[in-house]
Amino acid sequence: MVFTKAIKKIQDYGILVMFSHTVFSLSFALISMLLASNGLPSLRTVFWIFIAFMGARTGANAINRVIDAEIDAKNPRTALRQLPQGLLQKKEVILFTAACFSVMIIAAAMLNPLCVLLSPIALFLMTIYSYTKRFTWTCHLILGITCAAAPVGAWLAVTGKLSWLPLFMGAANTLWVAGFDIIYGSQDYDFDTANGIYSIPSRFGVKNALHIAALFHGITLVLLAIVGSLSNHFGIIYYTGLAIIAILFVMQHKMVSPDNLSNVKLASYSVNQLVSIIFLICGSIDILI
Repeated sequence: MVFTKAIKKIQDYGILVMFSHTVFSLSFALISMLLASNGLPSLRTVFWIFIAFMGARTGANAINRVIDAEIDAKNPRTALRQLPQGLLQKKEVILFTAACFSVMIIAAAMLNPLCVLLSPIALFLMTIYSYTKRFTWTCHLILGITCAAAPVGAWLAVTGKLSWLPLFMGAANTLWVAGFDIIYGSQDYDFDTANGIYSIPSRFGVKNALHIAALFHGITLVLLAIVGSLSNHFGIIYYTGLAIIAILFVMQHKMVSPDNLSNVKLASYSVNQLVSIIFLICGSIDILI
């Protein structure tokens, strides 16, 4: 009985923090790490980067659910999440978040002084994002910037200094995430406008929001091409990956329209999980061979 409850609790936390979405920024972080080290870094560095990443993204998703609990309870689409249902309690999720963020800071300290010095900025972004939908339609971009801490942080973890390459990669990560978050947010247009929730769809309408998302994804491809030009590691395999990603971007934007949002989840999440995997595979192969 105790074992069954423990398994159920673990499952609830897994759903709460959306472990299946880890791939969205992990690919950018890993490619950034490989580029920064001109190949594979030490196992110690890989370990602590991974621990820092998992602590950050898990804590960020957990605190997001706490901050948005009341909004989620009102929205029919999110009313069955763990906190609105009472399957998990706010206090325990806050403690879980604190543990995750503590792990991130410890991992940052194990990497280099600059990482731990900049960790409060990452913590601020991961916390403030959840409040932004209450006062600005740029919330999608702020989410993207928060996710972009992964590739920039991975670069800093290896080199201890910044350069243009991770900044361009971070910008690509920002617009990619913002783009598919806009697509996903389009399904909440009616709820957002009725409840004063800020978003690009609620500010500009679904049709214009989808155009903005497409623009963001177009710029993402340009930024990734710039990343390729800044590194001597990338060649035909990397650019073939970008071509496949371009096709996937077109596909996802063909799946949705203002009159048909039934494929929003498929377009915003499933397709972009493929984008992330292709970016990771093609980028890694070009760097390591």
